[in-house]
Amino acid sequence: MKNLQQHKFHIPVMGLAFTIDSPVKVARFGISSVISIVEDRLIEMMRSHYYPTINKPYTPIDTNEPDYRAKRITDYLNLVNTIVHAQVEKLKKSAFETGAEIVQYFEMLPDESKIKKLYLQMMSTDNTPEKEKIASFLRTQITPGSIDVNVMTKTDRNNYNKQGELIEDGSDAVSALRGYAKSDLINSSIIFSAGMNPRLYNYLEKCNEFDVNDDGGFDKKVIIKVSDYRSALIQGKYLAKKGIWVSEFRVESGLNCGGHAFATDGFLLGPILEEFKTKKQELIDTLFEIYNAAIKKKTGKVFIYPPMLALSVQGGIGTAAEDHFLHEHYGVESTGWGTPFLLVPEATTVDDGTLNLLSKATKDDLVLSNNSPLGVRFHYLKGTTGEKEKLERIKSGKAGSPCTEKHLAFNTEFTKEPICTASHKYQKLKIAELESMALPEQEYQKKLKNITDKECLCIGLSNAAAINYELTLVKNLNSVNVCPGPNIAHFTEVVSLHTMTDHIYGRTNIMHDVARPNMFVAELNLYINFLKEQLENEDFSNQDPKKKKYFIEFFSNLREGISYYKDLPSAVEPNRVAFLHAFSMVEDELDALSIQFHIAEPRKELATVLCNERIPLMSEAS
Repeated sequence: MKNLQQHKFHIPVMGLAFTIDSPVKVARFGISSVISIVEDRLIEMMRSHYYPTINKPYTPIDTNEPDYRAKRITDYLNLVNTIVHAQVEKLKKSAFETGAEIVQYFEMLPDESKIKKLYLQMMSTDNTPEKEKIASFLRTQITPGSIDVNVMTKTDRNNYNKQGELIEDGSDAVSALRGYAKSDLINSSIIFSAGMNPRLYNYLEKCNEFDVNDDGGFDKKVIIKVSDYRSALIQGKYLAKKGIWVSEFRVESGLNCGGHAFATDGFLLGPILEEFKTKKQELIDTLFEIYNAAIKKKTGKVFIYPPMLALSVQGGIGTAAEDHFLHEHYGVESTGWGTPFLLVPEATTVDDGTLNLLSKATKDDLVLSNNSPLGVRFHYLKGTTGEKEKLERIKSGKAGSPCTEKHLAFNTEFTKEPICTASHKYQKLKIAELESMALPEQEYQKKLKNITDKECLCIGLSNAAAINYELTLVKNLNSVNVCPGPNIAHFTEVVSLHTMTDHIYGRTNIMHDVARPNMFVAELNLYINFLKEQLENEDFSNQDPKKKKYFIEFFSNLREGISYYKDLPSAVEPNRVAFLHAFSMVEDELDALSIQFHIAEPRKELATVLCNERIPLMSEAS
């Protein structure tokens, strides 16, 4: 089935609230975006907000109703779909006048788009009959962006009925999937992130909404967010055996991204994309053989040609040149621009206080934190109301948050019922245990910080919508936290949707930081910092051989990545001299780390120089 999307980029899921209603804001302009369907209380709040906007009564879906979570999700997605379709029909009927939404639709398209060229031809002609003929055709070509949803596979808490019995197919992620499957969305996708969840994937097999339609395509598609080719192959094969086709693999940088950072073992984005590029047909053939066998067994049908399989990428993209290179060199169908869109109120939902913080953020305001209760590293913006609230609780001796949502309640260290490590209950118990250990003060404070760093995400990542729409999500919990990628430090202006789109396509430039490194260099530097942090925290006097092997492979993978980038064509970066110099500097730093920690052999031509001249580490030199 032909890809209906007009744009070459998409807006990925961000937080819980930040893209909760992005399709209502951007889909009519042909731009695809992704809604998080984790937090059903937030979704219920958005239902209460949007029903009055279409002059329809809002009927609450109470938590006492059977399968209420799935029902809330289904109804909200249907509501968003209704709003978007009404917007598109109104846009199609509007006149081609300055400022009209139909004009914005075509002006925002990429310049190489055939219908964009036809639009420009229409606008430049004085021939009225020809203009009307072209205008009539253009209206038929207007296509909304897809309304996609995201399920983070790790957020799959079990749920129980009032009798304490496990609800079959009632876990958080499974019920969210069911809510999406039962919605009336078409030409839409569900995106699974954070790794494979067998329970979730097994349930997917029961959902015939993901079967091939009469046109040979899918009304509802499956997208898997992956960090490398191996993950794509494993998850793709697992689903293919169940008769589920993965329509897209969405590659995300391990560290140069917003939200949770799932670092690889030193594998960098460029080499990862290169492997996808060279093995894409092999991947399609492998999955199609398995998929075809499963479909034949299930339905008796046999397919001659495999369905479409797309490749997209996101994480740290900041310039039109980077975006163009990703499309042209790696052949990706779409690029994800997340963090910059936090500064576009016409596309995302961010409260004014957080918007102000984001626009002023510098690289020193962003940390790769341990704040997430999931135990996964987490990009975090300092100075938010969420951080201030957390620090006030610690100061008052009441560390931890009220745990009202429990979506991240997985810890059973002290309790039979799972609790969240960001909760007051858990932190009180953990601190009491820590105090009983009589540790040296320095070690005590370090462990104490690790406990109290954990912060409530269910509410903190939802509250922006509650504030913006003057509603209450949870009484007396009003703080916001936000998790942009490091790239936010290079975007300082709050801009319109049109302006951001023009920036992506190179028609304007809103980034004035000439010192910003290429996205590949930025990612490499993040991995170097990540590696140094791990090395500094390692006890080398009693090191596990497996840990030693891990570090050796990490060094090796980084070096291979640097060699790869040095051989890339000049189109990767207009300032090639600075690009190559940045990688040479990192190579020197790797060599210095090799010698300091006795992990891996430095380059032979530099080893002697480094030892004899006692060249300081890069971190010391800077």
